[in-house]
Amino acid sequence: MQFETGHIFHIYNRGNNRDTVFYCRKNYLFFLEKMKIYIQPYADIFAWCLMPNHFHLMVYVNDIELPIKKMIDKNGKEFVGVDKSAGPSSSSEALAQSESLAGAGRTFNNSIGIMLRSYTNAVQKQENRVGSLFQRKTKAVCLTDIKGLSPSYFNTAFGTVFNLNLPEKDYPQVCFNYIHQNPVAAGLVKVADDWEYSSYLDYAGLRSGTLVNKQSAQAYINFG
Repeated sequence: MQFETGHIFHIYNRGNNRDTVFYCRKNYLFFLEKMKIYIQPYADIFAWCLMPNHFHLMVYVNDIELPIKKMIDKNGKEFVGVDKSAGPSSSSEALAQSESLAGAGRTFNNSIGIMLRSYTNAVQKQENRVGSLFQRKTKAVCLTDIKGLSPSYFNTAFGTVFNLNLPEKDYPQVCFNYIHQNPVAAGLVKVADDWEYSSYLDYAGLRSGTLVNKQSAQAYINFG
């Protein structure tokens, strides 16, 4: 994945061999906690949806690399986390920080990989399984720099939307709508607000979640 600051990206992956990746409610909630730790320090999250065998994220990238520090989690265990210059990590796990690791940094790419590996390890223990949980390559499509995209369609591994008249403006809106309608299109629910595991509920005013940055999103997305 090649990220650039100041651009919106659609990030997605699915289960290896299209297998299940979220087995129960606590799995979905655990993944959302991981997003706070590994995605939010680098990017404003505009939309997200977790499906039984895949996930979608739509983010505005603020940083592609951040310095790291040794940190201490709520159980007193030391781990390495990113250090935002504005203050301590927003992670609920990070209760204290120790010395900086001189010259060390972590890229957004690496942070996503760590998130998926951490989640995979937890599910492998839960399900007593081995092998890859997700497909080997996570995809990231830039929605605001269309040099590498066709102006006639918006394509993902999970579906295609045709005939965009102004792709540099329409892609973010189409992706935003597509992500939130994914559970309906898959036949999991009849309406989007019946699916708990997406940001649709936050935009519909049915939940006050802290993952999405609606103030930042409104410059690119019509959700009123």
